[in-house]
Amino acid sequence: MDTSGPLESIYTALAKVERGSQAAALCTVIRARGSVPRHVGSKMLVYADGRIAGTIGGGEMEARVIQAALAALAERAPQLVTHALVDPAAGDPGVCGGEVEVFVEPVQQLPTLLVIGGGHVGRAVVQLARWLDFRVALSDDRPEFCHPEAVPGADAYLPLPARDLPGAFEFNSETYIVLATRGAPLDVEALPPLLAVPHAYLGVIGSRRRWATAAKRLADLGVPAEQLARVHAPMGLELNAETPQEIAVSILAEIIQLRRGGSGGSMQAALPVLGTTSKEAAAEQRGE
Repeated sequence: MDTSGPLESIYTALAKVERGSQAAALCTVIRARGSVPRHVGSKMLVYADGRIAGTIGGGEMEARVIQAALAALAERAPQLVTHALVDPAAGDPGVCGGEVEVFVEPVQQLPTLLVIGGGHVGRAVVQLARWLDFRVALSDDRPEFCHPEAVPGADAYLPLPARDLPGAFEFNSETYIVLATRGAPLDVEALPPLLAVPHAYLGVIGSRRRWATAAKRLADLGVPAEQLARVHAPMGLELNAETPQEIAVSILAEIIQLRRGGSGGSMQAALPVLGTTSKEAAAEQRGE
């Protein structure tokens, strides 16, 4: 195995990608035959903006692998790229005489949970989300509620009003936003700019009455109904939760359900009764 090149820096960069906000694809030479610029085990990291770390040989062959890596990132699917380096006139990317096979693997970033509000529930959500391996950011317009001593465990602290977050935080399609604020007026202020940024989930804490109040005010301000319909409010699964920790479980359970495509129903209800066919089990659930 070829161990030359900046492998340590690539591994360090991989760890940063996982806990960061920019995607990348790892390109590894998995088979090499004949004369080739780099051998099995050579690695290159390709970022979504086209930057690279490491090399698998340079030249036209590497340029084509970079394009394959960008396509793999766009499709969120790995690719296997094979290039013969024999005859440029026939479209080969080189004349070395060998053949190279490269496995291109999009690196899965940790999903990002942005918690807005550092009170009792916000603190519990941060702690549980970190245990669930989310990258966690906490924001609160009260600096005393938004620092490591007050709420341990977040990866980033943003002591500023929620309306300013789009200019201070990098949102993407894997960002889950939890508004654990202290009142409907703050929700009304925060939601219009947050609805405009990329996100996978946007939830608001509180009662149905609180959300009805906020939603009416937002509608009066011109926020379209289809945007309001995308808000999970009140957020969380119905667990009859009471404590901040129980409410955090409810919220994170809804986010996991969304990410994994679950139904949110009871596992017991989803299983057929032993000794019955699936049709019989379905009939039993209908009470037939």
